[in-house]
Amino acid sequence: MIWEDERTIAFVDSRQANPGHALVVPRAHVRDARELDAETGAALMDTLVRVLRAVDRAFPNKGLSVWHSIGPAAFQEVPHLHLHVIPRRENDGLLRVYPADPEDADEETRTHVARRIRDCL
Repeated sequence: MIWEDERTIAFVDSRQANPGHALVVPRAHVRDARELDAETGAALMDTLVRVLRAVDRAFPNKGLSVWHSIGPAAFQEVPHLHLHVIPRRENDGLLRVYPADPEDADEETRTHVARRIRDCL
């Protein structure tokens, strides 16, 4: 256990992708970030920032990654919201977002995407 309060806990991940890999989790059952209420979300973010700063100081790194997967296509393994905090090393091979560099979308495409998202807010 790294941290605990009324709404959240943080602990060392059993699979140390890099030394210092930690998890930040709400105590209340929340399947994923889409179900998160504002109060739990604020508490989760507060704990996340505390843990990020501590991991950054405790373990040498060239950066930090924070990630949360939702659903099978994103490889969500546990049906309870959890945020991974991983100290990063140069060329560690973790969490490459794109298999190859994607091309930039043109202005019209970005405008269309923004409109579709705004329409769902």
